[in-house]
Amino acid sequence: MSEAEKLQELRDRLVLAALGQVPFEGWSQRALQEAAKDLELDPSIGERLFPGGVVEAVGHFSDLADRRMIEAAVAADLSAKRLSDRIRWLIRYRIEAWADQRESVRRAVTYLTLPGHGKVAVQAGWRTADAIWFAAGDKATDFSYYTKRATLTGVFTATLLYWLQDESEEFADSWGFLDRRLADALRFTRFRSSLQKRMAKCSNPLQLLGMRAGARRRFGVHES
Repeated sequence: MSEAEKLQELRDRLVLAALGQVPFEGWSQRALQEAAKDLELDPSIGERLFPGGVVEAVGHFSDLADRRMIEAAVAADLSAKRLSDRIRWLIRYRIEAWADQRESVRRAVTYLTLPGHGKVAVQAGWRTADAIWFAAGDKATDFSYYTKRATLTGVFTATLLYWLQDESEEFADSWGFLDRRLADALRFTRFRSSLQKRMAKCSNPLQLLGMRAGARRRFGVHES
């Protein structure tokens, strides 16, 4: 195991241990210190592992959840599913896997809304959407790469916020909400694809104007 892998494993262990402290201490240095004690480590190790502060630890928790989702997708082998079903499976797993830690997840979301944490919040949301598309087998490298991830970030975030307030049995209401958001996103994607195809068949208006201007010059017609 490389030094980088050892460091990541240690950061993973500390964040996972902190989840048991967060409902009482919030996402704080105190929670990281108590987690370190539980692991029989130096209580100050959190400051060294996350020099960017607690917000870096919260961002790492999101990254850890993404990595676990990808591992679960590989183990489950989603290749036989339709793309939309793969996306649904991944979003549901990414959220539901932390059902036992819902209060810590809620506090993480709240923490990322605080002033100064916007950059980490945006990075975490984008990274999750990218991980979901990657695990679903998306190979896009054109402009759709960005639009797909932007759309999915909205779907995932809305579903996560709904889930955090959901008291239905086995979160059935959340998964119904997810289905509706995915259906909306699919309709938008189809509309965008159809529009792009129609636009591709149309003459470039700038090119058309250039051709007309050239014709006027050839026949001695000048713009006034």
